[in-house]
Amino acid sequence: MRPTAADTLKSSRKPPRSVLVALFGALVPLLAALTLMAPPATARTEAVPAATLTEVTGFGANPSNLQMYVYVPAAVTAHPAIVVAVHYCGGSGPAMYSGTEYASLADQLGFIVVYPSVTRASKCFDVSSPQALRRNGGSDPVGIKSMVDWVTSAYAADTSRVYALGISSGAMMTNVLLGDYPDVFAAGAAFAGVPFGCFATTDGSEWNTACANGTVIQTPQQWGDLVRGADPGYTGPRPRMQLWHGTADDTLRYPNFGEEIKQWTNVLGVGQTPAATDSPATGWTRTRYGATGDQAPVEAISLQGAGHNLYTYGMGARVLTFFGLTGGGTTPPPTTGPCKVTVTTSAWNTGLTASVTITNTGSSPVNGWQLGFTLPTGQTVTNGWGATYAPVSGAVTATNASYDGTIAPNASVTIGYQANHTGNSAAPTAYTLNGTACTVG
Repeated sequence: MRPTAADTLKSSRKPPRSVLVALFGALVPLLAALTLMAPPATARTEAVPAATLTEVTGFGANPSNLQMYVYVPAAVTAHPAIVVAVHYCGGSGPAMYSGTEYASLADQLGFIVVYPSVTRASKCFDVSSPQALRRNGGSDPVGIKSMVDWVTSAYAADTSRVYALGISSGAMMTNVLLGDYPDVFAAGAAFAGVPFGCFATTDGSEWNTACANGTVIQTPQQWGDLVRGADPGYTGPRPRMQLWHGTADDTLRYPNFGEEIKQWTNVLGVGQTPAATDSPATGWTRTRYGATGDQAPVEAISLQGAGHNLYTYGMGARVLTFFGLTGGGTTPPPTTGPCKVTVTTSAWNTGLTASVTITNTGSSPVNGWQLGFTLPTGQTVTNGWGATYAPVSGAVTATNASYDGTIAPNASVTIGYQANHTGNSAAPTAYTLNGTACTVG
């Protein structure tokens, strides 16, 4: 073929061979230097800022317009576990972040926390529609699954260590997630929830009164079939379940606790007779099904006298022990020596103030404390001093402030709170300090 003018031009611009050799010789040391300066190929660019609650958008399929918040600790482990923490009705992802201890536990243990957040007016998760109660059905569970997938991709997370936990509406969603996606979640923990499918409706309503009142009673097989029907082609292993419920719950009544036990023992193929029964804290009855250890297939904790707002500081570490993220070595909080609590109250029409004095009657100092007590029904803390109070009704935990966390032997600290009441202005009758019962009087 005859050369074109362009070929002739290209040929005329080729440098002599000697120039190419010299140029190559100069480039070799420069390339070597740049190679030494470059980051290793395995270095990971962080997807979100570390140790900061961050909203992530565009995380994948999200048919119900959930928001995604994520917390990645500064010392996140390689191939981290994922914990999905699901909020209660009226709550949000940021509220779940600030009101529970999972971010601080993530700082200690290196896992990543996902906080889904509802945008619909009720601020409740969809646990009742037909779409929510089947795999990839097109509601909230799909969005939460996308959040897990996003974290898995961004941080090379360990897909065998994905867990869900929730409070109230979040507890119901935990049941739903484990039913819809048994191949995704290894275990769950539900605080004051109901069985999978119990809240089902067909008229678009988010609320199921019969279920809430504890009047939906089924056989274990019937409950189990509802879970299996959410993903009918699935034949693999099922996630373990931890259940928590207060005997005085007047929102999602206590019979739901027994129905959840029936459901998950059936799903996991274990007997309904407990393999072990104990009382890990005052007023608690813990039953384990299918095994006796910390990672039994089903673990159920009943809290005597506790209402719907049963979640307190310290329960999170027990959850992580059940998940297997603590190696069985972390249970909150450490026990302390003898203690005494004296309380005085002053009440008016719909309000009261309480002054609480905590005395260390032991021989060793108390360094860091949580005072546990249960408010009478109808009382709600509106503000407090000397401690932080959470939740604000039911079984409350008061955690020391930065300036009064140490109580020397025979020394005291005084804290207090203001509360609303609906007629009963009495003081709590029992207190625990770091899990140890105190003398009252």
